[in-house]
Amino acid sequence: MTALDFDRLRAQRAEHPGAVREAYAARTRRPVLRGDGRLFIIAADHPARGALGVGDRPDAMADRYGLLERLAIALNDPGVDGVLGTPDILDDLALLGLLDDKVLVGSMNRGGLRGSSFEMDDRFTAFDVPSMTTAGIDFAKVLLRIDLDDPGTVRTMEQTARVISEAASVDLPIMIEPFMSRRIDGRVVNDLSTDAAVLSVSIAAGVGGSSACTWMKLPVVPDMERVMAATTLPTLLLGGDAGDDQDETYASWEDALALPGVRGLTVGRTLLFPPDDDVAAAVATAAGLVHNDR
Repeated sequence: MTALDFDRLRAQRAEHPGAVREAYAARTRRPVLRGDGRLFIIAADHPARGALGVGDRPDAMADRYGLLERLAIALNDPGVDGVLGTPDILDDLALLGLLDDKVLVGSMNRGGLRGSSFEMDDRFTAFDVPSMTTAGIDFAKVLLRIDLDDPGTVRTMEQTARVISEAASVDLPIMIEPFMSRRIDGRVVNDLSTDAAVLSVSIAAGVGGSSACTWMKLPVVPDMERVMAATTLPTLLLGGDAGDDQDETYASWEDALALPGVRGLTVGRTLLFPPDDDVAAAVATAAGLVHNDR
């Protein structure tokens, strides 16, 4: 990446808005699944929900140029199949010419801003099905946090059901990222117990008028065998935030990737902002776990 790339990006955005549409139309597309039938997706949709922190760096994702540079490093690895983002992120990457032969995943509901009083009323404020169809986005993603004590949950479920039905009507694959959640001292916390994961999957799988195009995006929790036994839907593992031991995180991913129904990984901050800042090495390690023929 060079400063000239960003100069051109800024100029295109200011002077030629149609360049975004042209960049999507010109990119080389690929099937969602090919070869070993597994997917490794880099996630970068956190900023639009106000989630800028990574570990002990509260504003790690606030620098858009730095984030784009890290994404460019990740997308340069042939083991990375695609990228998950909101329109602004994917538009930037398209203008920079970084999306050829990659699966594009459009993030849809970013309205449940982190720390807000309305966080569970997670409205759809980013991609919608028509805009993804027009741009040639290959996959959709929704976040479905379920708080049984917050009435905002039911609005999110209702809107999620609508977009799942819309996606199925145009054969657009859509992944649901479900959690059982609750507020602790005013902050929304996801329950990462096995029982909660099983319950969230059971609820989310039944949302929408058809499950024909539905995938799951699930955290790696203890006893993942029980979680995967709760659904027949194809599943990508959610990397989440890394703990203190990166090797232990990789080992947990490797074990879960061997389970029936698991098709790959969708990981963002853990790999884009590793403790040693070696993005290429972190991404290469994860790609090797997903595509174990490397």
